Amino acid sequence: MTSAPFQPAPARPEPTRPDPAGPASAQPSSRPARRAVIAAAGAAGIAAALTACGSEDDSGAGTGTEVDAGAGSSQSGGEGGAAGGTVIARTSEIPEGGGKVIGDVVVVQPTAGEYKAFSSKCTHQGCAVKDITDGVIICPCHDSRFSAADGSVQKGPATQPLAAAEITVDGESIMRM
Repeated sequence: MTSAPFQPAPARPEPTRPDPAGPASAQPSSRPARRAVIAAAGAAGIAAALTACGSEDDSGAGTGTEVDAGAGSSQSGGEGGAAGGTVIARTSEIPEGGGKVIGDVVVVQPTAGEYKAFSSKCTHQGCAVKDITDGVIICPCHDSRFSAADGSVQKGPATQPLAAAEITVDGESIMRM
């Protein structure tokens, strides 16, 4: 009779003992921790809010238009004018036949020495106008075009003119009233 070689019995796993530190430290969980979920949700909310605050194109690249992000002051330091307005630009910054978007207004110079201002919000769907070239204010969203002389619609889809904004020119200073 041949005997088979001795084989030890398979090892039995030791029974698990409760960890005094708690069950969370015994084995890693496949679920994320509550703090991680809350932090991720907060970060996603902040990212969404910042994305919504941005605009499509703030580069100022276009056909001769400079875009100013705020309605703040120009080089004059935002000093109040004699009539109580706030300086928003200098006449030298506004080209003849062109203009400059300054916050919620667009300041234009349709003819030499004549300065006007209109809302920078297109009357079609509220996009900010960007380009002012050859006496035409252009909305980049749907290509509505407005006259720099009076804000009237030259090409739709907008059907209403840009709202006029009150400005005063005192020497080199253009002030918003």
